Amino acid sequence: MKSGNRGDPHALSSVEALRTRARDNVEKGTVAPGYAANRETVLRVLNEALATELVCVLRYRRHFHTASGPLAESIKAEFLAHSNEEQQHSDLLAQRIVQLGGKPDFNPKGLAERSHAEYVEGVTLEDMIRENLVAERIAIESYKEVIHYLGDDDPTTKRLLESILAVEEEHAEDLASMTL
Repeated sequence: MKSGNRGDPHALSSVEALRTRARDNVEKGTVAPGYAANRETVLRVLNEALATELVCVLRYRRHFHTASGPLAESIKAEFLAHSNEEQQHSDLLAQRIVQLGGKPDFNPKGLAERSHAEYVEGVTLEDMIRENLVAERIAIESYKEVIHYLGDDDPTTKRLLESILAVEEEHAEDLASMTL
């Protein structure tokens, strides 16, 4: 890399400068000196997203096991697939929290309060589809807000949330097409 002018925000650092900054801050792990986001806020929001994903895993699992009726089998399969994808999201969020030097909060106490989505059991198959769609819409809005908040201050977390958002939008589309 070439040596850049410090006044130019698009200038590239010299190799020597990159190496020096990396050694000076090695104890910070992945949180490099150029990390511009408010780490405490990002960790709080990621833990809220983690709680939301975990609540969604549990709700989808319950619906998978309790859905009944003539149309239930294909819908149950979709509930299970969504549950598995929500679990993958929670694992990715927990991994990012650790990368940022935080602690993923898996404590079941207060999980529902930390979650943006609610855990609603639903009685009928139609109730279950509706509640899952509401939860997906909440997740979509929440992720959009966090992505906007991050801007360019944390591109890695932003990309992670954008990939999760795309799946949540697919879930919402799937559920909207199931309405009875």
